[in-house]
Amino acid sequence: MQILTERSDVRAWSDIAALGLTQIIGYGTLYYSFGILAPAMARDLGWPEEWVFGALSIALLTGGLIAPWSGRWIDRFGAGRVMTAGSVTAVLALTVCAAAPSGFTFLPALIAIEIASTMVQYGAAFPLLVQRHPRTAQRSIVWLTLIAGFASTLFWPFTSWLHGFMSWREVYIVFAALNLMLCVPLHAWLSRPAAADPKTLRAGQPASDPPESPQGSVAPANRRTAFILMAAAFAFQSFVSSAVLVHMLPMLGSLGLGVIGVTVGALFGPSQVASRLINMIFGRNLSQLILAAVAAALLPGALVLLTLTAPSIAGAMAFAVLFGMGNGLYSIVGGTLPLALFGADGYGRRQGQIMSVRLIVGSVAPFAFALIMHQLGIHTALGMSAGLGFCAVAALAMVAVLLRRTAMPASTAPAVP
Repeated sequence: MQILTERSDVRAWSDIAALGLTQIIGYGTLYYSFGILAPAMARDLGWPEEWVFGALSIALLTGGLIAPWSGRWIDRFGAGRVMTAGSVTAVLALTVCAAAPSGFTFLPALIAIEIASTMVQYGAAFPLLVQRHPRTAQRSIVWLTLIAGFASTLFWPFTSWLHGFMSWREVYIVFAALNLMLCVPLHAWLSRPAAADPKTLRAGQPASDPPESPQGSVAPANRRTAFILMAAAFAFQSFVSSAVLVHMLPMLGSLGLGVIGVTVGALFGPSQVASRLINMIFGRNLSQLILAAVAAALLPGALVLLTLTAPSIAGAMAFAVLFGMGNGLYSIVGGTLPLALFGADGYGRRQGQIMSVRLIVGSVAPFAFALIMHQLGIHTALGMSAGLGFCAVAALAMVAVLLRRTAMPASTAPAVP
């Protein structure tokens, strides 16, 4: 039986490693590269640069509307198959986008890229781990986010290097090739049937029986209310995260930190990875709801610190570290909290709904933040964003109150791994 356990661990780690590589490529080619290539896209298409980012907002909004459907497909056909189809879509969309002769062709191709993103990024990757390794899914999600956290660290300089001697169209062809040669076969490999759980075999059940899945800690009668509160918390966090990340350098410039802005922004990525590593080492026994509340509090807390200390360089650096840590944990709990609260049954559908909320709010947030910043000032924009961030903390606190008032009997409440 020890051999079976070791084999199961090897399969789990190989799945995480393969999935981590595809997440780095998926986020790097379909998301992080856009900001670097956007100015060249605008010049080539004859558009103002604002129009290019407006096209991205439309594409993100469309991806958010498609996400619930993607979640249903994941539950019905399996996450591996959906991710394989998404990778093929990404290859075609990147190729069409690279060949787009005008903005009227570019926009549909960009929309196709964002639709592919909903099928290959975290919204599909987390359900794949739940479907293939339900007993260890929370641990696997933490490891996956740790690996994928290097996407921006790798692809920002890689994209800049490629763009130094290639046009943006040629860069997109290279990205299409990466998705074709690596992501498509890896996702197809991850579509294979999951092996039987060794614990199931020890229990004397047939090898074909599915392993026991986490059931969740929310009583069935309260799941709708708890899900709405959780989704609202994620929506508030999505607004804060999307608005600040898009406007990081202009925001710091408005606060008198323009020269040091790039250095401050560079602390964000390592802080994300550091928070995930700290959680992996010290947060094994921490409730996912508490972890979600910590992540939610770090984002507005960082904004308050920045507002109070600007134009202090030390304050700005502390802001970047705290905001990066909050955003890193936010990525983790987006996968682990729904599993802890509601279990594995229907997990793909719930992830699709959560991803829809995140993408829709995330597509509107940069425009709304820019409008407030230009009309009412940077301090008002930061204050309102911080207020929304603290609303996320309040929503999660209401989930905790709901759990305490309607706690399941100790004999039936499952332990959170």
